[in-house]
Amino acid sequence: RDDEDTFKILIATDIHLGYLEKDPVRGNDTFVTFNEILDHAQKNEVDFVLLGGDLFHENKPSRKTVHSCLESLRKYCMGDRPVQFEILSDQAVNFHYSKFPWVNYQDENLNISIPIFSIHGNHDDPTGADALCALDILSCAGLLNHFGRSTSVEKIDISPILLRKGRTKIALYGLGAIPDERLYRMFVNKKVTMLRPREDEDSWFNLFVIHQNRSKHGATNYIPEQFLDDFINLVVWGHEHECKIAPSQNEQQRFYVSQPGSSVVTSLSPGEAVKKHIGLLHVKGKKMKMQKIALETVRTFYMEDIVLADHPDLFNPDNPKVTQAIQAFCMEKVELMLDNAERERLGNPRQPEKPLIRLRVDYAGGFEPFSVHRFSQKYVDRVANPKDIIYFFRHREQKEKNDSDLNFGKLVSRPASEGMTLRVEDLVKQYFQTAEKKAQLSLLTERGMGEAVQEFVDKEEKDAIEELVKFQLEKTQRFLKERRTDAEEEKIDEEVRKFRESRKKNTEEEDEEVREAITRARAHRSEDAILVAASSDEELIDTGLRGTGDSDDGLPATLSRGRGRARGRARGARGQNSTARGSSQRGRGSTSQGSATSSRTYKPVSVPAKSTSIIDAFRSLKPQPSLNSSKSYFEDIIDDDSDLEDISIVPSSKAKQRLSTTSSLSKRGSQSQTPRGVDFESDEDEFDPFKSTATSRRTK
Repeated sequence: RDDEDTFKILIATDIHLGYLEKDPVRGNDTFVTFNEILDHAQKNEVDFVLLGGDLFHENKPSRKTVHSCLESLRKYCMGDRPVQFEILSDQAVNFHYSKFPWVNYQDENLNISIPIFSIHGNHDDPTGADALCALDILSCAGLLNHFGRSTSVEKIDISPILLRKGRTKIALYGLGAIPDERLYRMFVNKKVTMLRPREDEDSWFNLFVIHQNRSKHGATNYIPEQFLDDFINLVVWGHEHECKIAPSQNEQQRFYVSQPGSSVVTSLSPGEAVKKHIGLLHVKGKKMKMQKIALETVRTFYMEDIVLADHPDLFNPDNPKVTQAIQAFCMEKVELMLDNAERERLGNPRQPEKPLIRLRVDYAGGFEPFSVHRFSQKYVDRVANPKDIIYFFRHREQKEKNDSDLNFGKLVSRPASEGMTLRVEDLVKQYFQTAEKKAQLSLLTERGMGEAVQEFVDKEEKDAIEELVKFQLEKTQRFLKERRTDAEEEKIDEEVRKFRESRKKNTEEEDEEVREAITRARAHRSEDAILVAASSDEELIDTGLRGTGDSDDGLPATLSRGRGRARGRARGARGQNSTARGSSQRGRGSTSQGSATSSRTYKPVSVPAKSTSIIDAFRSLKPQPSLNSSKSYFEDIIDDDSDLEDISIVPSSKAKQRLSTTSSLSKRGSQSQTPRGVDFESDEDEFDPFKSTATSRRTK
């Protein structure tokens, strides 16, 4: 019975707000179902809502998605109804990563009637330089309590949120999504600890929320239930989309596991075809009861498989019209599923009108598939997924082998879900396992490269691969210098090979390298953002100066700019000593370019650092010959006390022709500028660049 000692908790996972939000038919499905979930919480007057991760489908949800989520939370979770339970644990520990380390309903500035506690999933996990996620935005706004976040990648201590209502006490544990391989290894190495209350630890109902792979997708790409502590009473398992919300007991650990599944169909697979539910959990003392609540606004999904080879009486591969017969047979199946969906919708008017239909056809045995697009055109107005109705696949036929070749000890039954999901790390590993010898990695490891590519694909860390390569290259160079390896290619290759093999064996050190490279990539991305912002500001300033700048004598902008260059060049030469004047007048073209650059405003350009190879790193230690030894001329500087500086350059025989050509071009330039009306000021105090060449020739 519902009394002052009974907790009522609404449980849901994998809501995936924003999934297919741009689809004209299915775009609002997630928002409608989320409103239904919160409406159930309000009608049942629950104490709080517990979410098991993946509230958002995207790591960076759109404005529409965030706005719709805030709208729903404000509508259903704010009110005057008092919260009936209290928190006994140190909230500064439970929410230590937040600027507001306390539960939202205890904030005096907020009026919360239904608190929401949620962990993050693998779709909305923290990323970026500041390690923020979409749930942190909701938490900062005071609409949601984000917990179960682990900041350490070496050791995890899970501290529970201690709740009490009357005589019932709940220890709420949470662990947000972590890469399965890493968490698996941490469990094996005893690096995951679940803290327990010191007083009356057996009087607490221990509830644990986790978001990981439950079914086995690989050797270490899942979390076995046996890894969890046996003092837990109930585990709410997120990430798995198949609805198995009825608690099932683990025979070994003796705790119960509830898998609510997703509230929206995100993949056309058999697990998604199961009816969607959420759970209303009642806890009193150490006893619990899970009440299933069917979701009425979820779009219906029907799925069926056809194996053409199982119907030899209907389909003959040798018949020229067999394709038309297959198409007609598939149309009958689709029509039958549409009739079932229509009958189900009659009893539930809140259900979306167009259902999801999936027909998987195995055409092995010599059959040919027909045009899927032409078939889909017939159901555009009746099905929500017309482009994905038919899926053709061919079951791989096993090669015939003799009984003597079979090793029955190696035959292992695999679940249907295994092998269906491909990850980027696995693809990278498979590529290098099958690649030729010349395409193999000699410096990096397949594991590190796979994780860097995964960050590039999933989290949009564009510099992750480049930073990993740089980091590994610098580390290898330091290793070779410490070993004092001779600068010979064969010895260097051998040392690099040994160093790479030692790194492959030390997986923890390799994970640390990948994390360091990703951290550097995030920092590099933040610096680029600052540079871009600074560049845009300087460009705006430069544009304003050009628009308002006036020339001295009302001349056009181009002419007055040239005049300014000449004047600045002459005045700049006066303030220097004799040595500086000689060096600045060595090449007339270089001086004019430098002064022209100084009179304009340019945007800063970030030049990427040039990466050096290992051989170049050793060669850079050798002394380089001096560049000054290649000069073929000398300078003779004549300085007197007059206002005009006479600069005498005595070039070599090869440089005389260049100097005479430069002086003749200077004369032509001064003559051609005169008719245009450009009047260079002829003050005796100033240096005339066109006069210096003729003077230097007379002096010579």
